[in-house]
Amino acid sequence: MLTLHPPGDPGASLTPERLRTGLWIDLLEPTAEEIALVQAAIGVELPTRSEMQEIEVSSRLYTENDALFMTATVIQKADADFPEVTPITFVLTAASLVTIRYGNPTPFRTFSAKCDRPGAAFGSRDKMFGGLMDEIIDRVADILELAGAELDAISRVIFNIPSQHGPSRQPGGPKPDYTAILERIGRCGDLAGKARESLLSLARVVAFYIELVRVKAPQELDEHWRTVRSDVSSLTEHANFVSSKVNFFLDATLGMINIEQNTIIKIFSIAAVVFLPPTMLASIYGMNFKFMPELDWHFGYPWALMLMVISAILPCWYFKRKGWL
Repeated sequence: MLTLHPPGDPGASLTPERLRTGLWIDLLEPTAEEIALVQAAIGVELPTRSEMQEIEVSSRLYTENDALFMTATVIQKADADFPEVTPITFVLTAASLVTIRYGNPTPFRTFSAKCDRPGAAFGSRDKMFGGLMDEIIDRVADILELAGAELDAISRVIFNIPSQHGPSRQPGGPKPDYTAILERIGRCGDLAGKARESLLSLARVVAFYIELVRVKAPQELDEHWRTVRSDVSSLTEHANFVSSKVNFFLDATLGMINIEQNTIIKIFSIAAVVFLPPTMLASIYGMNFKFMPELDWHFGYPWALMLMVISAILPCWYFKRKGWL
């Protein structure tokens, strides 16, 4: 799909001449005809989808025929069960911004509506590019905030911390579902990892753009881009912090699972020790020797039962006194 911003006359057909009047040409899953039309309008060859997926810096950041080609990895579907990252190429020509993408991240939908409003302050290709980068970075920040809030909720469950939404679990109450907690931690880790991957690629794009602008037109390097670079750097550090929290909660959850397993093993071990003396007494009185005084004793049966009960109670009392129960 080929979209022109500002849209201009909605009834006019898209021609190379009309595309040259636009500030932002957005290609979403473009067809071969749309790519050929844009190439005829801007006079440079656009990268293919396979070329956009290359990870070498030389394939993602380069100049050709006075046009800047910058490919960044942008996170999408952050609210879904399976977040994704998609490569997006930004092409800055002399008069316009061209974006090539095969995904539809949220910042593109919100910014396209924002820049088409009457009186929008995006009067040049650089303003368009700067506004779009701001939208992408803000979205990554929101994603990291969501991941952090989810990790805070997980920590209250793991460590039984009371919150404003309710008290902590009562002693002896139902244990948390650690399998579900591990799944939540895994999703947060996946989200933080993809956000960090996106931020690293955005940092390279911003640095490349600033360096090119500094060489060609130093007066155009305003405070806005310094702020953008600072935001990307601080968000990268925050993404690293979120990733470290994910690792901590993962270790804590596995530790809690080990504690639960050790408790179960301890119960079985104590039960085996408790029932060992009664079993030994039952084995003794179950022998069929001819000369056993208790066999003809009137109180032999209750005596054997009483010994079994006492032999079971004494280990329990001893373990309780030692604090093992």
